[in-house]
Amino acid sequence: MFHRLLIANRGEVAVRIAHAARSLDISPIGIVSEADRDAGWTREFDDVVCVGPAAASDSYLRMDRIVQAALQMHATALHPGWGFLAESPRFARLCGQHGITFVGPEARLMDELGTKSPAKAAMSRAGLDVVPGSDGPLVDADAAAACANEIGYPVILKADSGGGGRGMRKCANEAEVREAFSSAQAEALAAFGSGSIYLERYLTTGRHIEVQVLCDNFGHGVHLFERECSVQRKHQKLIEESPSPALTPDERAALGARAIRAALEVGYTNAGTIEFLRADDGSLFFMEMNTRLQVEHPVSEMITGIDIARSQIAIAANHRLAFEQSDLEASGHAIECRINAEDPEDGFRPSPGRLDAFEFPDDRGPGTVRVDTHLRAGERITPHYDSLIAKVIVHADTREQAIETMTRTLEGANVAGVKTTVPLHLAVLASEPFRSGNYDTASIPGWPA
Repeated sequence: MFHRLLIANRGEVAVRIAHAARSLDISPIGIVSEADRDAGWTREFDDVVCVGPAAASDSYLRMDRIVQAALQMHATALHPGWGFLAESPRFARLCGQHGITFVGPEARLMDELGTKSPAKAAMSRAGLDVVPGSDGPLVDADAAAACANEIGYPVILKADSGGGGRGMRKCANEAEVREAFSSAQAEALAAFGSGSIYLERYLTTGRHIEVQVLCDNFGHGVHLFERECSVQRKHQKLIEESPSPALTPDERAALGARAIRAALEVGYTNAGTIEFLRADDGSLFFMEMNTRLQVEHPVSEMITGIDIARSQIAIAANHRLAFEQSDLEASGHAIECRINAEDPEDGFRPSPGRLDAFEFPDDRGPGTVRVDTHLRAGERITPHYDSLIAKVIVHADTREQAIETMTRTLEGANVAGVKTTVPLHLAVLASEPFRSGNYDTASIPGWPA
């Protein structure tokens, strides 16, 4: 096992990985920007290295400085978390070139699966159905229009090298495709360093369902069942739950088996998430694979008891999985709400500032409550980075009890000094579409309130 692990990230995910490292008797080493130098969460590390100014492009995205920090701190392994450089094959290769183990899949797999078109081709060969669309990136608006006219409208333009809603444009006709192509290209180039755009048919009432997989270096793998991620705003997830209320037990078993079979077929290693879009008729189409730890991974941990971050580190240290598929079962129901420092009533405007109060009760329902955060009352939320300030995850015997526990927990929350998305989450939890499980990605159930 490793002795020192550098965590190439910040905030909540850095704290999460530090805890996983300590559970394996590994010393966690942190990096910070100048803006984060005095942040309270930096106390979770044994050593901290400042890698640059506040701008992420000058600090958390500086591969050279981060690798130098790992070498300077004698860290033999590096965990990228999510975001920033987590899915950069170039970064993974740079770590390897300096004798640092990258906690994640091989760079060649990140190359193939981290870009949408090659990933769709690979997963199609592995037996998964894919959403009808272009065979690869489109050279220009004419090619996009020709493809859209062939497969039928509505369609969606997507960045080939990224996600999170950037570079995406929904189009209802040829004129919209032609108009949107150049702006989608420009946004993709700015966000991901590549202007490659591909096109898919847009499923108007689809469900976003993803399967968590874990694969070791010896050809063994398991799935940790599925997560329902259809409550979204502009393709950014807001609430996740497991199991999905859209699947029957037989569908759940079949989907998990197909996902892990495909992951092993492409030779995948470490933790990953295979994302599907479920059509109204129940068809499940492969969308993309995230070759990293997901923000919503605690949902899967709560229903299985498996520590995914700890498993990632063990796999990177060449340990075999300590469990098989037959050892796992989905127990109860889990829901996660992402609490952002944003004002949902003012267009989700970011709300940086001082947290005058920051408390979530853990005794307000029939289920159990877990809060993943890097903040405490009195600390400041900077405007420089992601607005996520906490993830509230609940687990209960039934979905109804999980909803009740989450509702009571958020109603009892005391968060002051900044605006948050708590009112939005409460509106969703109270809505009939969410409570009945009959919702999709087309709108936020119960919002606007």
